[in-house]
Amino acid sequence: MDDLMIEVSDISKAFGPTKALDGVTLGAERGTVLGLLGHNGAGKTTLVNILSTLALPTSGRARVAGLDVTREAEEVRRRIGLTGQYAAVDETLSGRGNLVLIARLLGASRSRAAARADELLEIFDLTGAAERKAKTYSGGMRRRLDLAAGLVGHPGVIFLDEPTTGLDPAARRALWEIVKGLVKDGTTVLLTTQYLDEADYLADSITVLAAGRVIASGTADELKNRIGRRTVSVTVRGEQDRPRAAEALRGAGFSPAHEGDGLVLTMPVTDSTDLARVVRATDDAEVDLAGLAFAEPSLDDVYMALNHSTGHQAGIPR
Repeated sequence: MDDLMIEVSDISKAFGPTKALDGVTLGAERGTVLGLLGHNGAGKTTLVNILSTLALPTSGRARVAGLDVTREAEEVRRRIGLTGQYAAVDETLSGRGNLVLIARLLGASRSRAAARADELLEIFDLTGAAERKAKTYSGGMRRRLDLAAGLVGHPGVIFLDEPTTGLDPAARRALWEIVKGLVKDGTTVLLTTQYLDEADYLADSITVLAAGRVIASGTADELKNRIGRRTVSVTVRGEQDRPRAAEALRGAGFSPAHEGDGLVLTMPVTDSTDLARVVRATDDAEVDLAGLAFAEPSLDDVYMALNHSTGHQAGIPR
């Protein structure tokens, strides 16, 4: 428990008769990424606001870096960094100017502020644009500068609220690698994201919220194994082969299904070893296959299944 940098115990938050959070419990260990997924209104932003001391819980307890977010809010703020969906830097200042200003506001001397700014500019590959005004930066550069600003005070915990929204794929990947580097150095990250591949790549553990409650949690692989579905798809060469292939597969214990008049039959399987059973069944029935594919469940599959089970409209998590 001493390594828990984020600890949430039975947190609830009500806005009048509406419960934005309802008994949420989760945790993140030092040097890990906790991914937070959920639909619009699931309670993600409310939880981030509580953990970053911007809002008070109605009940329950939360600790960040070992400090109570309600009773020790000022000390919590000294130990965290927060990056929202949109860059919050001063556009009229240069990249270096933004970082020096923040360092000075945090109490650093002029020389220490300048040194920290230069260090972060190098880490985030912004040294060449250090003297340019932030308003001339590209979207990816501004997001990197925004993240650098959140790191000026050497925070042990960083809250990233959809940090790559609006970035192109190359800029997203660049930011992912920066986050990976921070975590490797011991920083703890709570990440909310609308990109499931981002959570899959970055998060050591994932918590899914719906209507203010935790509906699933675990590693990406655990969620896929628990909720997702592995499938095998066979493609027959002609429509006349499909009924024969389906009968052979049902005889081997599978439940093949097809859509419309297509030549593809898809069936759920336990693991990749079922491929051999599929091949044997179709071969024994003398069905000539044009294709064979095994598919692992994805985080998208998990999210869609959870949406369906909780009655929420499937779509991009927010």
